[in-house]
Parts: sequence; structure tokens; C-alpha cells
Amino acid sequence: MGGDPYVPATGGGGGMGVPDPYGDQALLTPAMTMGYEAVSEQERERLQRYLEAVVAVRQAPVHTTVAFNAVYFGYHLGGEGYGGSPLRPEDFPVITFGECAPVLPVGAMVCVTTGSDPLFAEIVYREGAHPGVGAHGDVPAWVSGAPAGAAGPGQPGNGTAPRRRELLIPDLHAFGSALSLSPAQLHRLRTRRRWINGDGHVVVDVCYPSQEAARRDDLTAYADHLLTTAREQLLSPFVPVSLAELVDGTHDDDLRAGLLGLLDTVRGVLDSSDALRTWGHYAMTRASLADCWRDTGPLGGDDLKSLGAAVEHAAVPAKRRYGLVSPLTVYTAVGPRLREFPGATETLTGLGYPAAVCRANVALADVVRRDSDHGLFENGSRITLDDAFEGGGVWRSHHPGDAEPPGDPLAPAGQGWASTLHTAPESEPEPELEPEPETELDPVDLPLADDASLGPGELLQSDADDVVWRSPLRLAHLINGWFPLHPHAVRDLRRSQEPFPTLRLELDHAGEVLGEKEEVQDVTVELGDDSGRLTGILWPGDFFPGLMLEVRRRPGGTVIRMATTGLQERVRVGDRETGHCYDPRVLTREDVPGSDRHGDSAVGLGARQLVMRTVRRCGLLTLDGHALMDRSVLPNAAYGRRPARSQAAALDSAVAELFAERVLEPALGSRDAWGQPHYPARDGQPAIPLIAYRPVQLRVIRPWGGTDEGGQGLRGIQFVPGHLRRLRPGCSPSEVQRAAFREHCRRLGKADGWELPYGYTFVTEHTRGR
Repeated sequence: MGGDPYVPATGGGGGMGVPDPYGDQALLTPAMTMGYEAVSEQERERLQRYLEAVVAVRQAPVHTTVAFNAVYFGYHLGGEGYGGSPLRPEDFPVITFGECAPVLPVGAMVCVTTGSDPLFAEIVYREGAHPGVGAHGDVPAWVSGAPAGAAGPGQPGNGTAPRRRELLIPDLHAFGSALSLSPAQLHRLRTRRRWINGDGHVVVDVCYPSQEAARRDDLTAYADHLLTTAREQLLSPFVPVSLAELVDGTHDDDLRAGLLGLLDTVRGVLDSSDALRTWGHYAMTRASLADCWRDTGPLGGDDLKSLGAAVEHAAVPAKRRYGLVSPLTVYTAVGPRLREFPGATETLTGLGYPAAVCRANVALADVVRRDSDHGLFENGSRITLDDAFEGGGVWRSHHPGDAEPPGDPLAPAGQGWASTLHTAPESEPEPELEPEPETELDPVDLPLADDASLGPGELLQSDADDVVWRSPLRLAHLINGWFPLHPHAVRDLRRSQEPFPTLRLELDHAGEVLGEKEEVQDVTVELGDDSGRLTGILWPGDFFPGLMLEVRRRPGGTVIRMATTGLQERVRVGDRETGHCYDPRVLTREDVPGSDRHGDSAVGLGARQLVMRTVRRCGLLTLDGHALMDRSVLPNAAYGRRPARSQAAALDSAVAELFAERVLEPALGSRDAWGQPHYPARDGQPAIPLIAYRPVQLRVIRPWGGTDEGGQGLRGIQFVPGHLRRLRPGCSPSEVQRAAFREHCRRLGKADGWELPYGYTFVTEHTRGR
């Protein structure tokens, strides 16, 4: 267990000045709302230098959401923190020690009630504080990985509105000296233990609206918080650069997509920094980790080595001369375990606790990576992280470990909770496979899913002037050149004397030029008993399954019009790039490998394409176009029968590759008594692994002012949104800039934000570069 896993950072700032969110050049750019991969190296580097400086000056490890707060709300590195920011403490949600509280993710700005002056703070760390976790760090198996509200082994509790006890770590000095308590005041509060506990922390029972809300990842939960509870704070015109300005609008969908993109950019910058180490979403400087490893005091390098050795040997049985040793599993919570070290009590107060917990987890992770084979140590124990949230992280020690299948030892598996669930009886041993056939089986042609929804679509208008409806284009429409009619249009067409009347179809493809034969066509109407459709349609070449069409027909007329609706900017969803509105469910189901306007077949597809096609066609479909499939049925679903051994192996290899590339993701669902899969996992049902297809919508970056991707002339030009800039002492903004800021506030819908804050000017939107 010896050795120093930490390497001090070299480089980083390069001696250059640290950028300022309120500086001459805004740190957040429109490209950052599209996610880390969409950001140029130059923009990443500027943001990275600032965030590295933030991590260096903050006393606790900096969570991705806290790093976002710093750059978005303007954290000042000189000591005043958010003291000069636009945040209004009187708007913060209130929490009371020991009582029920709303969902407060890391990054939330809060007001902690006291008997006198309130405490304004930023939540910089949170973990589960389940009462079942022992004082020595020993954890009952069922607590590790248990859902919120679990009442006991295999008892998930109230799934509709679960409660979970949580430990919140507030940074009581985040808002500068003006809103901070003196050391004497803080000591009195800690001693009384009425508003904060003796460590300066807050323990609350968090009330979640649903199990789904309790399972949300940190970034999604914080985005929800900013778009609801802290919406006024998010859309303040006094932030360095407004999210509404970055996404050019205030529509909720645009704000959410842009906010998640910014959080992804911040996380990517933290993860890619050579000067930082991360544990989950928490970032620490490598220099601080190296200092800790060299420290010989409480919770220094010697204690971390002892912790690693204790976890490694926790499940190793004592040697016996006779008899067999039964398997043993031990669960250890890092936070309570650290309190057992001599002299650690004071070190774990205030912001020292999250710093110590994150350092300990990094040390354990390094030991597992360095001294084990996927968690299996030479002494026969398997060490894995089982729960990343409860008690500062719960590590599982199991002996003998070689009987368990290997996996990622640092991916929280929740085996403790899973071991207490009722599982199905063991099945008969699987018979030996028959010899592989000489010829390979052809993949099965999967039927189009959701055929029942090939109906008339959503009616938008029906009166004497027009019948208007909206419906997505389907693969069957593209292949066979037809489109369904709405019943309201069918009723009017039945009044025609011709059994199969001919109509003139006029197509309008927003922002695109169509050929003459596509723009205006003569099409035939086929009327059935209770439905009708247009046939003989020549669809434009860039039409695809899922493209939304708005159809309009005037009663009694001979013309029918179809039009697509343009998006504000082009997006990429999976492999599809488009600038037009689409139905994500149809796009997932039908725009799959092996399917286009020329046909629909899986024959000839490689293993990767076959996996993608099968998951998207056969998986459980969500409203936003996600597909999740029971992993155990993938081989049979792909081939329509039990595949040959080589084919099954090829599918497994393809799934592993797609997971590694994050094209697909592993997920957890459940199976009911009738064998049907469910997602999210339902309480009381056996858990099953799922394969998830989650298409991410990314805006397509093009050179500003042009559409030629290969052009070089405009590549260096960048669009800079309007933003606030801090003035040098003695300077004041011009009347022109004051007027520009008032107009900026009008665009954001902020009628109460007319005047520039003291000490700032407004930089109007402009372009920069050659």
C-alpha cells in the first residue's frame, strides 16, 4: 500500500494573468452553450486559467456547479468572493437545521436561519447522512446504494415522495466579509448546535417530489434548481454575461439546453486541466494533494495509507487451521471512518470535511488502480466503490473476490442494496451451444415500431377558412411516397364527385430551395372507409424520418400545402444534422442504420450498426427520444433467434465499444413479475442492466457570418454577446453604454433592471477576430 500516488502539478497558468468574469473579454461564449467539445482551444484555455485559480483559492474542493457559479455570477479572487456580484441574498431559499428542506443541490445559494442574523452561504458539498451508518464507518449492506426513502433491507419505502437525510456543507464566507460572521460568532453557533452542528454543517431531511428526482445527476438537478427556484438569479441582467444572451432567447428549452451545455463545458475544462485532480464532480489542485500526502499530521499521508490498508484487509478472514472460510463482505463509509483517526476531529470541521473526504477517496481510487486487477488484490479481496453519495462514499470489501465477475471498480454498483432485494430463482444451467453453422445467420428485419401512431397527427385549426394539422414524416412515407390526411380534410374530400381526386401539392422547405418537380406536384388522394392519404409524392432528398410537417388545406380547394419549420440554428442529433423541427421519438425509431428512402433492412450491417438499430427499434421509448433496451435480450432481438457464438461475441464487443465512445450508455432498470422491463427501475422489482441510447442535441458550429465549412476567410471571427465589465477605479460608463444596458434589460424582459450597477459598464455585442 506504500508509494505516493500524487504528482505535483507543473505548468498551468504559464505566468499569464488570470482572466476575470467581469474583465474586458467575457469568459463565457455562445459556443460553450453547446458543450465542451464545441469550444475552441483558445476559449477553453482562458476559462481553464480562471477556474484553476478559483480551485486554488477556495478552501473546499470545487464542484462543477460551484465552478459554474464562479464564472457565471462573477466570483472575485481577491477575497470578496460573490460580495460584488449581482446575487440578492434575500431571494435565497431558507433552510433550518434538523428540519425538512427542499431539494438543494451542490451550488445552491441558501440562507441558514439562526436566532439572530441569517447565514448566507453557498452549498459546496453534500452527502447522504443515513442514521444507519455507524460511527466507525461500518455500513449495513442495505444502506449502500439504497434509493431515497428506503426503510430497511429490500424495503424501498414511500416511492411517491421520498425523504432522505443529507449533510450539507455551506461555505459561510463565499459572500465576502460583509456577509460573513466573525470567528467568535461562528464558534457560538457551533457550540449551541441549534442552527448548525458542532462541525459547522447543516443536517436536513430533504423532501424529493419523486424517486426520479432523487436519482437525478448533480448537473441536471442543479439546472432544474436554476431554472425554477433560482430563475431570477439565473436571468439577472447584472451577471457578467447572461444565459439568455448566450442562447439568444428566453424560451425554457433553449435556456435548459444552453445551461446544460455550459455545465458540460465547465466539467470538461476541470477534467482536462493538468493542474487539477477530480473525484466525481469535485476538483482539487494536484499541489494540495501532494502537500496532504507529505503531511505527517492528522489525515495526512500516513493516515491515508492506513485507511487504504484497512479497506483492503477489511474482509480478509483470520487464518484457520481447519475448516472452510465463508465469504465475507464489509462496507466502509469514508466520512465516519476518517473521524476514527487521532486528532482528526478539528480537521473535519467546516470546509475541512469535504477536503478530507475527497482526498481520501482519491487515495483509495489510486490504490485500487495501482495495486489491483480491476479491484482484485493479491490477498484475494475485491475492493470496489459501491455508493458514491452515502457517508462520503461507501467502499465494498469482499472475500473471496475471484468468484465475482470483474468490472469497473470505481463505478458505484450499489451491490449492498441489490443483495437485499428478492431475486428470481436460479435458472437451469445453460446447455452447451450447438456447433456454429457454416453460414452466418442474417440479422432479422425488425418491424417499424409505433405503427399505431402513423395516424393523422395534431389538429391545429379547423374552420371555414382552413384545415391545418401537424405530423412527423415517417419512414414508410418516404419509401412509398405517401402521407396521411387528417379526418377533417377527408370529410371535405368525400364531398368531391371524383373517387380519387387529384390535388396540387405545394411544398415549402423553410430556408431551402427545392427543385421544380418537388416544389409543386400533382398527387392523388386515396380515401378509405375512415381515413385517407396522399399518394405519388416526390419527397425532397434531405427529408428524413421525424421531420415535422405542417399541412394546410382550404375546404373545397384543389391545393394542399406542406411546410417545414426552421430552427434558429442547425443541430446535430445522433448522426443526423438538421436545421428544421423534428419529432425525437420518430427520429430515434426510424432513422436507424439500414433504413432510408430506398428500403428498410438489417441485412449486411456490421455488429455496431446492428446494435444501434436493435436498441433504437426495440428499446423502451421515452418522450424525448431516448431508447432503453434489456441487455439480456439484445442477441435474440438482433437476429430473431439465438445467434451463433461468434455473432453473440461480436455484439458484446460492439456494445463495449459504443459504451466506451459514449454513443450508448449503461443504465439500470427493473423487470416485473410478467417479465416486462421498466425504466426507471421500479421499487421492489429485480434490477436489470439496460442499454441506453440517449441522443444529445448539439448545435452545429459554423464560421460566423457564413455557411461554408471549408472556408478560411471567416474562421477567425467570433461573435461576442453583450456583457458587463468591471471598471477601473475612478472611471464611469458613458451615457451610450447606459442606454445600451437599458435596451439589454428590455430584451431580457427585466423591466426592473434599468441602470448599470456602480463600478461597471456594458460592452455591446460585437465581432472579434480577423
